[in-house]
Amino acid sequence: MGIVSWIILGLLAGAIAKLLLPGKDPGGIIVTTLIGIAGSFIGGWLSSKILHKSVNVHFFDLPTWIAAIAGALVLLIAYRLVFGKSRD
Repeated sequence: MGIVSWIILGLLAGAIAKLLLPGKDPGGIIVTTLIGIAGSFIGGWLSSKILHKSVNVHFFDLPTWIAAIAGALVLLIAYRLVFGKSRD
């Protein structure tokens, strides 16, 4: 998968992570989108390094999606923990 595929996957992973983790976010849709993109990169990288599972095979590969969504969820939770209280 190329960089554009990862960005598109990140946009979708961020949206799915937001649906799985409802509630008020400290940032808006742009921040959630950027978190999704970063989460897809981090999730894919960690999956390939730690689990030795290649995620750059196909766009519609289930492990790729799971890694991207998990990465987006972790970053979204971390972002809420760090910046959630200060922006209320």
